[in-house]
Amino acid sequence: MNEQQHNLPTKYDPSAVEQNRYQFWLDGKYFEAENDQEKQPYTIVIPPPNVTGKLHLGHAWDTTLQDILTRMKRMQGYDVLWLPGMDHAGIATQAKVEGKLKEEGKSRYDLGREAFVEETWKWKEEYASHIREQWSKLGLGLDYSRERFTLDEGLSKAVREVFVTLYNKGLIYRGEYIINWDPATKTALSDIEVIYKDVQGAFYHMRYPLADGSGHIEIATTRPETMLGDTAVAVHPEDERYKHLIGKMVTLPITGREIPIVGDDYVDMEFGSGAVKITPAHDPNDFEIGNRHDLQRILVMNEDGTMNDKAGKYEGMDRFDCRKQLVKDLQEEGVLFKIEDHLHSVGHSERSGAVVEPYLSTQWFVKMQPLADAAVELQRSGEKVNFVPERFEKTYLHWMDNIRDWCISRQLWWGHRIPAWYHNETGEVHVGHEPPLDPENWKQDEDVLDTWFSSALWPFSTMGWPDEESIDYQRFYPTDVLVTGYDIIFFWVSRMIFQGLEFTGKRPFNDVLIHGLVRDEQGRKMSKSLGNGVDPMEVIEQYGADALRYFLATGSSPGQDLRFSFEKVESTWNFANKIWNASRFALMNMDGLKYEDIDLSGKKSVADEWILTRLNETIEQVTKLADRYEFGEVGRVLYNFIWDDFCDWYIEMAKIPLYGEDEAAKHTTRSILAYVLDQTLRLLHPIMPFITEEIWQSLPHEGESITVAKWPEVNEKHTNEQAAADMKLLVEMIRSVRNIRAEVNTPMSKQITLKIKTKNEEIAARLESNRSYLERFCNPSSLEIGTDLAADDKAMTAVVSGAELILPLEGLINMEEEIKRLEKELDKWKKEVDRVQKKLSNEGFVKKAPEKVIEEERAKEKEYTEKYNSVLSRIDELKG
Repeated sequence: MNEQQHNLPTKYDPSAVEQNRYQFWLDGKYFEAENDQEKQPYTIVIPPPNVTGKLHLGHAWDTTLQDILTRMKRMQGYDVLWLPGMDHAGIATQAKVEGKLKEEGKSRYDLGREAFVEETWKWKEEYASHIREQWSKLGLGLDYSRERFTLDEGLSKAVREVFVTLYNKGLIYRGEYIINWDPATKTALSDIEVIYKDVQGAFYHMRYPLADGSGHIEIATTRPETMLGDTAVAVHPEDERYKHLIGKMVTLPITGREIPIVGDDYVDMEFGSGAVKITPAHDPNDFEIGNRHDLQRILVMNEDGTMNDKAGKYEGMDRFDCRKQLVKDLQEEGVLFKIEDHLHSVGHSERSGAVVEPYLSTQWFVKMQPLADAAVELQRSGEKVNFVPERFEKTYLHWMDNIRDWCISRQLWWGHRIPAWYHNETGEVHVGHEPPLDPENWKQDEDVLDTWFSSALWPFSTMGWPDEESIDYQRFYPTDVLVTGYDIIFFWVSRMIFQGLEFTGKRPFNDVLIHGLVRDEQGRKMSKSLGNGVDPMEVIEQYGADALRYFLATGSSPGQDLRFSFEKVESTWNFANKIWNASRFALMNMDGLKYEDIDLSGKKSVADEWILTRLNETIEQVTKLADRYEFGEVGRVLYNFIWDDFCDWYIEMAKIPLYGEDEAAKHTTRSILAYVLDQTLRLLHPIMPFITEEIWQSLPHEGESITVAKWPEVNEKHTNEQAAADMKLLVEMIRSVRNIRAEVNTPMSKQITLKIKTKNEEIAARLESNRSYLERFCNPSSLEIGTDLAADDKAMTAVVSGAELILPLEGLINMEEEIKRLEKELDKWKKEVDRVQKKLSNEGFVKKAPEKVIEEERAKEKEYTEKYNSVLSRIDELKG
């Protein structure tokens, strides 16, 4: 129980509210999972951010959604584990550290592997502390006692276990294949690390002469530099044009090498000339054709994208410079006879942006088909992973059905080194957790594993697996929900599912909540090149974490992109400010009320009964919607309840008893204010944790922190449907009177005559019992309520549920002045109508103007005419 404080400052200042609050939560250990067997566990593992820089708005969005879920479940009595951690991000982090070294005039080779890795660990520590600082600014309820890193000792053990097991099962193998090669970072990439962009290129048409001098064969290519590695020309075996040439030789231009013409079903007779050059070391399809025809594989490039010694006189040239020179040389030889513009899709490295080179290389692969088949089969069972929204399951299954083997080796130093050793003399391969017993005779593979290989194990490796006796693994795995963006369903979600299934026999999470990307106000993706990125820390500095969190949580529905808008964040700040001011009012009127003094059993007004009923409805809606991950709707329900019902209506109505003489009514009102505010803050807490904790600490309450306060539940005793209906009618009447006043420019301060003609005696009686509200909010000089009231000839009326409001014009307005004002307005609309009609009757305008402009003018004519007629009929009524 708290000491009553009542000390909210007059102004809501988010930076003051948020300062030191996170440390208060950490000191209280409110975010640490308790391993309490009496409670049901609830687990989320954070998608580990890369230790490469600052968190962006996408991270803020992703983690805010997780924080909402874990805060709510904690309040609902679950033993919540939200496990934090970070990813070593092999290529990305190594590139950053190499960039830093470059500025110092060094390379990783100058340092050597061990020193370079040491340097990268320093980078990791620095950026990990930045990320933790950002997590704290966002207010994330993470269990730091269980924080993990994808290169920590436990995860390294899990990675080795998985690699060795899959290798022993024949699901990991080493082979020479065409892989995606990034010449900038000099490493292999998996298919999904390649981004395809349309690039304006060319088709180069060439004639390869037949070696016997009997003619030539035409081929076309978009990559002429690879011709230096050609080892055949292929045609379809049924192609009448070329059947007779199969088995003959052509002389490869520039090199003078003789290569065969082969027949292969892969060739499309209808495309181009029907003949294709075959470069098995530089094209995946050519690689397969080469295997079928036992063709030599000639690699003509180095790892950095320059030409090698197999490229002859072009050795040492960059691949694109080589292309230019080669095209010139081929034109001079008369081999290249046509260059045709061609827009085609070219793969680029997701990390470096370099054009990816299909490249022959010896790499490690995971055989995907058996793993994918099991994951697809899982989706047909009762234990399937539930995708939210459901449509993303199709995206996932489509990828699984069309899967290719996964290239897992990377030519880097930062990462999990492949647990394979090669014998110095025999070349024998040893794969295991430890090096062979005679390490001096063996050399470990230089490569590391793809970052996603360790990330795929994240839900269970972080829990202590492969030690299946681990307490956390047994209690908190499988996890409940994974929150992530649709852009990494392939990269990460799919891999976690098939690895989780393979190694634990269970789905790694029950639900996958998919969100979109954060875009700018125009709907564009945020990027450095466009300069439209927004730093979440700057938004927090300006508007506070709560405003940012509320905007991110409620700004879109599941699966959809989110458009960032400073204007909307500002309006959320206004919402927080409204809550602050309403809370200040409530606290200033508590009059020393203590928690044990709160009493809702006294005689309640219709407003009291109504607000408690509306609170019950809000609790029910918010809980249901949050369980369905519909946070946009949660925000809408809370906003409407807090802004409209609680602040604009209940607080105003509470002033009547609070400022009156009835002490019992005052105590009931104070109790209801305290209770409703307490329950509302709890509902809002998962979205806006800082402001709700700050206000809650000033309210009469039980417990140390709102983070562990009980989640509100519907209390049927507090539902009164009749009071809710009565209040709805009162609000409707008060709004109608205010609208009429606005229409005739009569301020609220001026008293008016008000008659209410009801449909029956029951409604009249209920209104009579709530007369004080009508008098307080309509400000009538006289108020009549009855079933047989006569309407004045000159009166403003409004029909509401079960009643008619009658406001006689006498005394409401000065008739002469109002008629003069309306006549001026009539003149204005007459001029507007005349102007538009003149325009539309002008044949020249109608013929020349675009259809859209004419339509706009016709719409104006209709609008202005309606306004003119409306004002005219009002004048007629008044002159009546």
